[in-house]
Amino acid sequence: MELVLRERLTARVLLFDPQGRILLMKGRLANRPQGTSSWFTIGGGVDEGESLIEGAIREIAEETGFTEVEIGPVVWTREGPGVLVTGEHVIFKENYIVARCAGGEPSREGWADYEVDLIDDIRWWTLDEVAATTERIYPERFGELIIDVAAGTYPDAPLAITVIGVAS
Repeated sequence: MELVLRERLTARVLLFDPQGRILLMKGRLANRPQGTSSWFTIGGGVDEGESLIEGAIREIAEETGFTEVEIGPVVWTREGPGVLVTGEHVIFKENYIVARCAGGEPSREGWADYEVDLIDDIRWWTLDEVAATTERIYPERFGELIIDVAAGTYPDAPLAITVIGVAS
């Protein structure tokens, strides 16, 4: 019998400040041991009845405290199987949305308990820092792909960047 996985619409946010820096979080998946953290964009699942943009705005507020944001287009998409913190296996349907805010120190006050447990850091990155790091940043090819987006050059239609592989 074939297992049919639920699709999980996800708003990933490429959040920039006025200096052109991008906000990234460092954390690990719930099913991963300590020391396996990676950097990734803010964002998360879109709630039932919420639009993709509404989900992105809510996720920005929850994960950063920033409520004054300018939302841009979806520039990338990515999909594939993954595991939620609840242990449920799903098909992630990620949409990477450009957003801009005034910047400043992000707040962790809106974080859920599991985010407090699994997120080690959140900070602004310059493009030079992204290019120079040896740490893992997701999605794959982030350092290459973010250059045009940071410059305000967006694809005519969202670019399907990669398929999420089943993590081993």
